[in-house]
Order: sequence, then structure tokens, then C-alpha cells
Amino acid sequence: MLKVSKIKWSEAEDTIAKQALQKAYTRETSALIANIRDRAASITELSDLWYLHDLLSTKRYEIDGKYTYDSSAIVFDFAKLIKQGWLSLEDLKGLSPEILSKISALARM
Repeated sequence: MLKVSKIKWSEAEDTIAKQALQKAYTRETSALIANIRDRAASITELSDLWYLHDLLSTKRYEIDGKYTYDSSAIVFDFAKLIKQGWLSLEDLKGLSPEILSKISALARM
């Protein structure tokens, strides 16, 4: 089995990985914007507004940390994004079969 620490990324794979990360970021932030629009439209009380503020603060923290490209951890990041539904293995087409296999196995855990 391929050890994560031993993965060597080609330039093309590095580009694919960065594009996939951007795709997942766009999907998640678009979904968040749609969710916030819906929630904002239904604000009737001040407590609703504070809830929305807290939600946005939490999401900002989560998203800022989640989408930092780190080649040493990207396999784990991709597996997590697949589990969360922001990426699919198809989005990672072009990565080596060994890397895709590792991501797929981690996503099933």
C-alpha cells in the first residue's frame, strides 16, 4: 500500500489537486451563500440575527482552515471533502491510480 508520506506529486497532479480543492471550495461556499440567503429572509427576531452571526463566524473558521493547500495532507483533505459531499473521485481524475486508491480508501473510513 502507498504510504501518504511517500507520495510524489507531478506538476500535472499538483495542478489537478489545486483545481479540485478550488472546485470543492466553490461548491461549499455557494451552498453556504444559498443557506444564508434563506435564513436571512426568515429573520423575524433579534435572536435570529445573532444565530446567523454565530453560524457565519463558525463557517468562516471552518472554511478558512479546510481549504489551505498542503501537499503533505491533501490526500486526507480530499477524503474528508468526498465524505462531506464537496468532491467526488471524478473531480480528481488525472491523479495517479495509487493516489486515487488511497483517497478512496480513506473516504470509506
